[in-house]
Order: sequence, then C-alpha cells, then structure tokens
Amino acid sequence: MSILLEVCVDDAAGLHAAVQGGADRIELCSSLGVGGVTPSAGLMAEAAKLAIPVVALIRPRGGGFVYSETEEQVMRRDIELAAELGLAGVAIGALTSEGLLDLPLLRRLIWCAQGLQLTLHRAFDLVPDPAKALEDAVALGFHRILTSGGAPKAPAGAARLAALVAQSRGRIRILAGSGINADNVDELLRSTGVLEVHASCRTADVEAAPELVAFGFASASSRATSAAAVRELKTRLDSPLPP
Repeated sequence: MSILLEVCVDDAAGLHAAVQGGADRIELCSSLGVGGVTPSAGLMAEAAKLAIPVVALIRPRGGGFVYSETEEQVMRRDIELAAELGLAGVAIGALTSEGLLDLPLLRRLIWCAQGLQLTLHRAFDLVPDPAKALEDAVALGFHRILTSGGAPKAPAGAARLAALVAQSRGRIRILAGSGINADNVDELLRSTGVLEVHASCRTADVEAAPELVAFGFASASSRATSAAAVRELKTRLDSPLPP
C-alpha cells in the first residue's frame, strides 16, 4: 500500500521544493523554528495555486496550546481565511490548563472549518492519556492526528504510534511526524503500520549574510526545504520495505 508524504513548509520556496520533490500534501506554516505558526494570507494564497492539497497550520503563536478568547477569535478568522482562499484543510489543536484536549474550543474551531480536512496537530503529544484523546478526536470528526507518539521524535515514539494505529481501526489516520527522514523511515513503517508520514525535509543549516545577522534581520543560520530530500523520502515510501 502506498504511503502518503506530507511535507511541512514555511515559505514560498519551500512550497515549490515540496512539489518538485513529489510531496502528496503540504502542511503550510510560518516559523518552523518554533514548531510552526499560522502562515500569512499571501502565503496561503500562493499555496492555493498548487495542484496538491495544502493544509494550513492554525496556531496564533509559539509556546503552549492554552488559548485566550482573543486568540480563539484570531484562529477562527484564520480558519475562515484558509477556506476562502481555497486550501484543502487546517491543522488545529488546543489544550486545557490541565493538559487535556480543550473539547469546547475545538468544537467551535471545527464549526468554522466546515468542509475542510481536519488534522489534530501535535498538541496531542502533550496529553496525559493518548488513547482517550484519540477517541475524542474521532468523536469530534478529525480526519487525522499528527503525532510523534508522545516523544520529541517519532522514531522514539514508535511503540505508542503502533498502539495508536491499532486503536484507530481505520476510523482516523495516524500521521507520524518529527525527525523522520529517508534513513529511518523504513524501520518506522515496519514497527508502526502508519500510512501517512509528515516531514520537513530541510537541508542542513545555511549561514546568513553577516550584515543581516548584525542588524537583527536574520538568524545566524537557517534551514530550507530541499526538493532532493523530499524526493529521496518519497522514493523510499514508494518502494517495498526491505526484508
């Protein structure tokens, strides 16, 4: 069975690199250095021109996932904008102060996202009871859960990913993400049974021009989506698993 590849990108160049490399779907955001935040309207409009589905991350800031009423209003408008611009879906998530899924807030956000694909993003990895959270996600109508199995990187969370795949029983997709590349994906697929993989496929750090760093316009180094890395990972996903 073919494994779907979702590539997360945070700029216009990344969009085109992901497509050139053969990505099946894109998660669009800004500021991947902090795990991603909501992309700009202009970037969403550019992404809507692509021939593959694009899911916009809806996260108003870096940090935790407990949101104020004002932040909720921001997220609701961003969801509406993603729909208006023609994107395929949104990735959302929210927690209570106790670390549980914030079900009332998620229901309100989902109401704004009618007709869009729904991904529960990696706020899921912070909940104390993933099995219950999966059942809540199914009841809410999510199509997939992006998760590393509760570990910083998916290979370390393989056992939990496998348990989530078994529990899902085809009711919701488990989208494995974080730290996945062409070198480790075979073992991850073999040990978990996931059918969707999420990766950034970014190159090693690239140094910025010293004057940009001096003026505070750039970090000393940055990373960029690599069409070659996307292609390498996609090739592995399309190939039979080695014995």
